[in-house]
Amino acid sequence: MARFTDRSVIVTGAAQGIGEGYARALAAEGAKVVVADLNSERGEAVAKQITADGGTAVFRRVDVADPESAAALAEFTVAEFGGIDHLVNNAAIYGTMKLDLLLTVPWDYYKSFMGVNLDGALNMTRAVWKPMSEGGGGSIVNQSSTAAWVYSGFYGLAKAGINSLTQQLAHELGGSRIRINAIAPGPTDTEATRTVVPGGIVDLMVQQLAIKRLGTPEDMVGACLYLLSDDAAWVTGQVLNVDGGQVFRP
Repeated sequence: MARFTDRSVIVTGAAQGIGEGYARALAAEGAKVVVADLNSERGEAVAKQITADGGTAVFRRVDVADPESAAALAEFTVAEFGGIDHLVNNAAIYGTMKLDLLLTVPWDYYKSFMGVNLDGALNMTRAVWKPMSEGGGGSIVNQSSTAAWVYSGFYGLAKAGINSLTQQLAHELGGSRIRINAIAPGPTDTEATRTVVPGGIVDLMVQQLAIKRLGTPEDMVGACLYLLSDDAAWVTGQVLNVDGGQVFRP
């Protein structure tokens, strides 16, 4: 399949984990990928490997919490690939996340965390929607989490915000022929999860799943490609759980 031939896509947080999986899969289906991340060393390595595998990819450093950095990324993509067709808002603070309560987390940390994990998706969407619309429209996928429906402190609060942001922006972007949806992964076997979540808690989470194993980045890829592609031409404002049956909701 080559659903994304000659289309350009930005994937934020693409230097590792699920974001890297999205970038590789999109390139394999013909997309011209901007691997966007704060981590230049790992991001450049991902872009080089995609190119070595026969795909098209370039790296661009970005701080999604900074509107000017987000705008510069959009401008870079237009200059590099002639436009912007798709965006994946995957960047988040997770693997290095402080473990604290909403009641006690230092305010400065909370604000900087939300600046990336919630405001970052809005910053990037604000940066790309005009060139995306001028090119005839496009699609956006936000990275949510099942943390939005279970107790997860400020991380869960940010992901609940991503869900609401997705629904609100669907109406604002629809007239510009831009669709926006979200994916909510369940417990996923990534370096970040292994760093943040103690092994005993991971084992307990797995036992509570309908499909009793951790997810993998590859498990998320199909949902992302579907929601970005023309196969989902009449799908917008939706949050798709890919979670092994962790959360059942209306």
